[in-house]
Amino acid sequence: MILSLLDKSDIVIQYDILDYKQWNSGYFFKIKAVVKNNCLLFIREYVDEKERNYSYHWQNEDGNLIVRWDNSPYHKNVVSFPHHKHTAQGVCESREVTVEDVLLYINNEIISDV
Repeated sequence: MILSLLDKSDIVIQYDILDYKQWNSGYFFKIKAVVKNNCLLFIREYVDEKERNYSYHWQNEDGNLIVRWDNSPYHKNVVSFPHHKHTAQGVCESREVTVEDVLLYINNEIISDV
């Protein structure tokens, strides 16, 4: 599913699977994707029967954070807890909780910068 989203995306130029493990009840993967404007998107997901952990880290070509989405339990004061995003302004609520959501967000940001 994730790979087909990346393959079909208009903003993903290429991607590399850095790590992938699958077992009966889940999977883990890390992917590095190059998106338009030479930005990078690092995708990490762990899924099993009891939990889902994710981190989607979008950075510019100089390595500076643009946005990182995750569901780490350390930001309990966010309305969308445990889902949140890190930006230059700090930690805030997030509605983007899947790779598909994040790709749409990035696409909209790239379009608005043109």
